Amino acid sequence: MRPMYSIDAKGLTKEFRVYQSRPGLLGAFRDLLNRKYRVIRAVDGIDLQIEQGEVVGYIGENGAGKSTTIKMLTGILQPTAGELRVNGFDPHRQREAFVRTIGVVFGQRSQLWWDIAVQESFRLLQKVYRIPDEEYRPHMDHIIDVLQIGPLLDQPVRKLSLGQRMRCELAAALVHKPSLLFLDEPTIGLDVLVKENIRQFLREINQRYGTTVLLTTHDISDIEALCSRVVMLDEGKIIYDGPLSQLRVQWGGHRKIQVELDRETALETLDRLTEGLAVRWESRGAARYTAHLENGVEVSRVLARLVTEVGIKEIQIEEASTEEIVRRIYQEGNARA
Repeated sequence: MRPMYSIDAKGLTKEFRVYQSRPGLLGAFRDLLNRKYRVIRAVDGIDLQIEQGEVVGYIGENGAGKSTTIKMLTGILQPTAGELRVNGFDPHRQREAFVRTIGVVFGQRSQLWWDIAVQESFRLLQKVYRIPDEEYRPHMDHIIDVLQIGPLLDQPVRKLSLGQRMRCELAAALVHKPSLLFLDEPTIGLDVLVKENIRQFLREINQRYGTTVLLTTHDISDIEALCSRVVMLDEGKIIYDGPLSQLRVQWGGHRKIQVELDRETALETLDRLTEGLAVRWESRGAARYTAHLENGVEVSRVLARLVTEVGIKEIQIEEASTEEIVRRIYQEGNARA
């Protein structure tokens, strides 16, 4: 029976014991005899359940605990406390069987052999995972075709560009048809076209194979393109876990309406027309104005107030971007789920 969740973590915690040095020469001698340590809690009792087939964005600032979480989920690190099952396995204790069910792509690390041809790396991985030829060939033919890496197969990895290598890394991670794929900054340093090709490929494997994807990235456009759900981490704790759409509704205030009127109008007049609404007006000169809307203020209500007394020549509505929303959450504090 397949597990209900691809990832099921309860109270997941990781602590590190860090050496603390004392200043000066005397401090160095004292450290030789009696070292001082402090405990850092990198991941602080998080609960995380990800269902099969979900594509989830796992985001946070540097030092928030993302990489430590991924290392526990992939079995590299053993949790200090809590319960963890990934694809029904204990990742650290059942590592050999567990790794056959996952794929991992790290933007800064390679799983391909540097000096041999790409196709030979794929063949070696086929042998490692003991995949029969009749299963390997049609599957990899499809992957190679979708990622458009056929011309790269006979080239050594060291001669590939970053974009070419990342496409080959994705193919390598999927040689054994993993049910769960971990992606850590998979589009870092890539140009716009290559990024879009990789995103399209990830959407396809999710739909075709039902592959669960956990994506960590600083590129919010990756989250917008791929993920319907976002998990946000801060100082080792989950501060938001929910739909991306809800994050926009909850924190997506401060929209702007750019208007051009048929004549110059005093700001006092605009304030009077929108009295009772949380709107702040500013002039941009030549009968152009910007209305700053607080969260919850409907654009239609603002415009309905204006058209009764002023003529509007042009309107442009600007929504807060996801990147702006995420930045605001970290600047202002916790998000409420």
